[in-house]
Amino acid sequence: MPELNFPEIIDLIYKEDSRYDKKAYDFVRQGLDHTVKEIRKQDPKRAGRSFHVSGPELLEGMRVYALEQFGPMARTVLEEWGIKRCHDFGAIVFNLIEYNVFSKTDQDRVEDFSEVYTFEDAFTQPFLPKAHLASNRKG
Repeated sequence: MPELNFPEIIDLIYKEDSRYDKKAYDFVRQGLDHTVKEIRKQDPKRAGRSFHVSGPELLEGMRVYALEQFGPMARTVLEEWGIKRCHDFGAIVFNLIEYNVFSKTDQDRVEDFSEVYTFEDAFTQPFLPKAHLASNRKG
């Protein structure tokens, strides 16, 4: 059987699990690449070699990448693709693992992606006026 390319794999995944737009899978793949590059910049011990990215590390990288790519529209774009909470990123990652696009360790679980942050905190709060944030903390 010939090796499938990424769009063909996404087509197969989508036939089995249509919760997420096909664009979400490409975004997660690009987000992982972005996360790895950022980790290598920040941690010289991990530079130049292969390493594992944990669920929480990937979620943080996805948060930063989404904000860089879409700014205040990040939450809207992600939700349009079916990604409404951290667990959705994990479901996409594990769908990609099932098709050998990503790999995992024996310790990795989809639960590693359980609500590390809320989408309100990650994608809405950064763009609210400072006065609105202060009044929410008081009340």
